Amino acid sequence: MSLDERTGVDVPTLSDPPGDGRDDGRPPLRLLSRVNPVTRLAAIMLMTTPLLVTVDWVSAAIALVLQLVLFIAAGLSPSSIVKRVWPILVAAPIAGISMLLYGRPSGTVYVDFGLIRITDGSIELAIAITVRVLAVGLPAVLLFIDVDPTALADGLAQVWHLPSRFVLGALAGARLVGLFLEDWRAMALSRRARGIGDHGVLRRFATMAFALLVLAIRRGSKLATAMEARGFGADLPRTWARDSRVGAADWLLIAIAVAVAVIALAGAVVAGTFHPVWA
Repeated sequence: MSLDERTGVDVPTLSDPPGDGRDDGRPPLRLLSRVNPVTRLAAIMLMTTPLLVTVDWVSAAIALVLQLVLFIAAGLSPSSIVKRVWPILVAAPIAGISMLLYGRPSGTVYVDFGLIRITDGSIELAIAITVRVLAVGLPAVLLFIDVDPTALADGLAQVWHLPSRFVLGALAGARLVGLFLEDWRAMALSRRARGIGDHGVLRRFATMAFALLVLAIRRGSKLATAMEARGFGADLPRTWARDSRVGAADWLLIAIAVAVAVIALAGAVVAGTFHPVWA
């Protein structure tokens, strides 16, 4: 980051030294430290997208077990996994409960009350959806634990050849997220110091949200002006401070992701539970 003297805005630059992209105390993925961030993104898509073509608990359970084994082997402890994915652990049962109460009825009926009908089919569907949410969400969270935003931007531009204007804009926006959180805390403390922050929760939230919106628009305009002045929006081919490359570790991760998806679907076919969503 560098400070623009004319606008007073911290401007993200591609010459910033690469960071580890994680907070203090966050466990690293030791075996993935040399994998390109865009390879992790591709692995997530290859591992989870095939799981969306079927609704059964066998394929999701196989994928989830394999993912847990791989992440533990990569250096994450079970407690670290739970700490990182707790929002998914909360959301998955909620999705399953909705399927349990309102899913397509089939088989033995256990509860029939108004719109609520719990049957063998809805129970099986609830289990499948719960496990599938975990199998899809867990790698999406854990594979990006220690990804540096600048390294990800380098990969998107150099490996995937996305437009540099889009990549740099997204990088600048990602770097400003932390500032918004600090601004929110500063506004809360300043309002409390003036004696207007201890009552009217809804009103306080609305006024602070509006103030943060105004601040974000102003900062975004200044940042856009500063980046345009430094040539970030030029149509000429850009040079990059660091090379982003893929190697053997990247291809190994891709192979593992494909293998997890294939094994999960094959297990469902062998068990006779494979159920395409279009059926």
